[in-house]
Amino acid sequence: MALLMHLGARAQSDVAFTNYWALQSYYNPATSGLDGKLSLQGAYSMQMMGFENAPATMYVGVDMPVYFIGPRHGVGIGLINDEIGLFSNKKFYLQYAYHQPLWGGKLSIGARGALLNESFDGSKVDAAESGDPVFASSQVNGSGFDLDAGLRYTYKNKWYAGLSAMHVLAPTVKLGDDKVHQVNYEPNFYATAGYTFHFRRPEYVLYTTGILRTDLLAWRGDITARMAYNGEKIKLYGGVTYSPTVSAGILLGTTFHGINIGYSYEMYTGGIGALHGTHEILLGYSTDLNLFKKGKNKHQSVRIL
Repeated sequence: MALLMHLGARAQSDVAFTNYWALQSYYNPATSGLDGKLSLQGAYSMQMMGFENAPATMYVGVDMPVYFIGPRHGVGIGLINDEIGLFSNKKFYLQYAYHQPLWGGKLSIGARGALLNESFDGSKVDAAESGDPVFASSQVNGSGFDLDAGLRYTYKNKWYAGLSAMHVLAPTVKLGDDKVHQVNYEPNFYATAGYTFHFRRPEYVLYTTGILRTDLLAWRGDITARMAYNGEKIKLYGGVTYSPTVSAGILLGTTFHGINIGYSYEMYTGGIGALHGTHEILLGYSTDLNLFKKGKNKHQSVRIL
């Protein structure tokens, strides 16, 4: 990866999580509070394993409906930390969504404000070997403000389609006290869709999803199929994912008492080897949060459990 230069550098694309289907609130703010539950999602992605200074990304997000101003509103909060070599990229965001019943489904519109923080550890650069005196020679930091927006239509529990954009403001983050180093962000656009197949035996469900990402210079598409068994006591799923010209992978997971634990392995097809892929761990929790439904959110005293 090219080092940060005096004339500025174009920021890398946002991370492509293998479990994008479970991180809907990250890719599209319009999904906040859509399912009427308090949802906590976390993911840790270790990419290009075996390479020195390989990328590693951590994400944590929470979203929920806001019933005290009506069931059509949702809010969310999240943090993503992306480490790539000597670069550290952090994003903290707050988001809001409005859900309007339409044609038997729901039309959702969402927006979020984000604080970006960029840092580059120039103290680990051997400037003599680089041959360029304009490399930062110490740790430099900077921050900027950004906006994301999204639109989604969900038809019952059958299918959905959405569009979203990150880095709408195309911010430039300047680093260091002298502000001569900078990272330039360009808008990234996403199209998502999903269709659920139900069978005669209701405990078996096939989930198919897809995502297309582009910054108008390059693109990546992913399609995923997950077969799920939703039993009374335990829920299991397994699936495959494929990104043309990029990778193929497998997914496994289970859900119990509202806790979802998942694992995926993404193998790149570009020639770097099957063992240098991406390991990703998924951890989530969700629970009903409608305070106005009878019997919901009742809690027993610990003395009578």
